Amino acid sequence: MTAGPHPAGRWYRWLYRGGRPNPVARALNRAWAVVHATGLVPRLVTLEVAGRRTGRVISFPLVMADHDGEWYLVAMLGARTNWVLNVRAAGGRAVLRHGRRRSVRLVEVEPGRRAAILRRYLACAPGARPHVPVHRKAPLEEFERVAARIPVFRITAP
Repeated sequence: MTAGPHPAGRWYRWLYRGGRPNPVARALNRAWAVVHATGLVPRLVTLEVAGRRTGRVISFPLVMADHDGEWYLVAMLGARTNWVLNVRAAGGRAVLRHGRRRSVRLVEVEPGRRAAILRRYLACAPGARPHVPVHRKAPLEEFERVAARIPVFRITAP
């Protein structure tokens, strides 16, 4: 089963054609990073991490997913996403903004443990559905097939 039709799916895929944000998506992401950082909307956060090339702090608006009492960040666009590459280069050290700033460590989850988290993420982040090739209500086995391509990070204390 593949991801079902999403009313805005073509729009979302156009924004991130080739797995990278186009200029419109970059502008929208900057605006959403401000909204996410306010803490007014549950699950919406802004991730701040040092750029792997420049060392400058870069902000990314993300959606947190909860599963079994833990919180996670998911890279809907895959392993080559800038925030994933930056987090890996920073050894998992980052800051989450959700009303206040909180230093965190992001620990990458092994692919074999990602399926249930990915399913929960699609329930929490409707905008991610066009980018993940599995229907949000699919059996876990279908999520297991794509889990290695979609990085998941558990949010922990620094």
